[in-house]
Amino acid sequence: MRLRHALLVASLLASPIAVSAAPKIPLAAFVQEDQFSHPRLSPDGKHIAITVRVPSGPRFIPVVMFYSLPDLKQVGAVRMPVFELPLDYHWVSNSRLVITKGKELGSREAPVATGEVLATNFDGSKQEYLFGYDMFKASKRGDRYGDDYAWGEIEGLPRTLNEHFFLAAHSWTGSRSMLYDVDSVSAIRKLVADLPAPQLDFVMQNDGKPRFAYGVGEDSFALLYRFNDNTGYWDKLTEKMGRRYAPQSFLPGDTSFIAKYSANGGPDELIEENLASGARKVLFADPQASVGTLEFGAKRGMPFAVSTSVGIPRPHYFDAASEDAKLHKTLSAAFPESVVHFINFTEDGATLLFHVASDRDPGSYYLFHRSTGKADLLFSSMSEIEPADMRPRTPIEFKARDGVTLHGYLTMPEQAPGAKVPMVIMVHGGPHGISDTWYFETDAQFLASRGYAVLQVNFRGSGGRGTDFEHSGYRQWGAKIQDDLIDGIKWASSQGHIDGKRVCSYGASFGGYSALMLAAREPELIKCAIGYAGVYDLNFILDSDQAKRNKTSASFYKKYLGEDRTELDRFSPAKLADRITAPVLLVHGGKDKTAPVEHAEAMRAALTKVNRAPEWLLAPNEGHGFYDTDNTTRFYQSLEAFLDKHIGH
Repeated sequence: MRLRHALLVASLLASPIAVSAAPKIPLAAFVQEDQFSHPRLSPDGKHIAITVRVPSGPRFIPVVMFYSLPDLKQVGAVRMPVFELPLDYHWVSNSRLVITKGKELGSREAPVATGEVLATNFDGSKQEYLFGYDMFKASKRGDRYGDDYAWGEIEGLPRTLNEHFFLAAHSWTGSRSMLYDVDSVSAIRKLVADLPAPQLDFVMQNDGKPRFAYGVGEDSFALLYRFNDNTGYWDKLTEKMGRRYAPQSFLPGDTSFIAKYSANGGPDELIEENLASGARKVLFADPQASVGTLEFGAKRGMPFAVSTSVGIPRPHYFDAASEDAKLHKTLSAAFPESVVHFINFTEDGATLLFHVASDRDPGSYYLFHRSTGKADLLFSSMSEIEPADMRPRTPIEFKARDGVTLHGYLTMPEQAPGAKVPMVIMVHGGPHGISDTWYFETDAQFLASRGYAVLQVNFRGSGGRGTDFEHSGYRQWGAKIQDDLIDGIKWASSQGHIDGKRVCSYGASFGGYSALMLAAREPELIKCAIGYAGVYDLNFILDSDQAKRNKTSASFYKKYLGEDRTELDRFSPAKLADRITAPVLLVHGGKDKTAPVEHAEAMRAALTKVNRAPEWLLAPNEGHGFYDTDNTTRFYQSLEAFLDKHIGH
């Protein structure tokens, strides 16, 4: 059990307690499902909302629980139907929240928003269905508005909370973006903006007036609308705003705002711009990495710090003498080698909810009280993990064969002096816009605890380095992306601590595709391959029901993959089984809608046809990754046994 204690911040006495490393961390510690997540502090600090997983038959159902403070007595709950969950929620007054709904698809994919928005008091009273496809039946305003053929999301709150919120709605046809001012009690909505462009985000001033709507146009350049006070209309700005221009929030007084900006597709910078004159100044820029997490303090509007999206997140303070920066530095000093993230303050700034995590620590949530200088632990994620038993995740940098600089992470196991260890290259999903980060990674730590080095490469196409880097991976799934991964394996093998003759490839979703593609591309290098919830025939993607039913999805698939059927076959592992000589383990869920089980079945049939039948683990009732603890345990047991058999000691 992880050892934690209350923290006396004023004296900085919170030093970590040394715990001797166990010879082998139990598997159960890695598969245990978190009971608590997503805490949010009420504006007056008297209550806190937390997502709690409660047992319901063989599954655990996420429920929004409400607790009084400081005694943590349960005072209310909101329960969702099976496979649905509260995706996000915000307090709109001291007693009321608005909640967006989502659906669980599997552990290897983030829950998908259903586009529905609800409201409730913390005691469960006055529940209202505010927006969504079931509006007619579920809402008392259904006769007035009818079903919404759009998906909604909470876009922002007024600076002075009044039970209203701003809701952005995106039409199912992909043709329009709307903004509503919604009364969470009466369910009455007021249309504030209706613009002829898809997937726009809106930015409001501190006085509650909507000012910007931004997105990306069909030409891949920034698209920006600005509300004109003189005409009462939204002006589409015709001058080029660069490859990326995304206003974030207004500074106090509403005379200037901050934005993420990239002129030519490089890493996003953070700029401050005067609303009237357009004069700009750069607040933060990194030649290798886009702006990462913004830290906001007691007063919403101007962030007080930012970190980059590459390497170890380090805070960059805009004004190191500000109260928020000083508090952040004090808390950071109390949690060395960890990252402190502010979640939300009470309206008076007296109490702060914050999160602490690192590469070795899955994270914990604390409440800090300015009056006492004391931080009280709420709960920890993966509570059976002891950070002292985990391994450091070291940022790496190397050159690809064509000179492109690539970044990633290497997690090394404990090893005897002079010994070389086997390695697993673990490929992230996506692949576009997704990236591996420094923070605790369950699979990497599990594999390191079993004696394997784990290499993760943010290949071209990954996020965090600007639009050009992301777009450079388009139509390169089987080509340059795999080149980057192969170059990463060769770089790591040359560092002296890794046995380059014992390398396996592993990944989920796109990572599963890459695991098999690497085995086909480099049969001498890859000694075994594990595909988990992978896609193995790229033509299946273009022919999928999703592509046929949804024009937006079809457009994205064609952009990512192209339409050359012959080339897609050439880049499909299921068509290259005769080149794969390494042993293969295929793991899949029978109800996977993201990567339908037909992919795994085709890969299995192709390997069997060439007399290399793979090991096979199918969970008939799982989706895109396993949720059930028993199935997850079976997967890790199979993964451990398979690796031990083929590259283990």
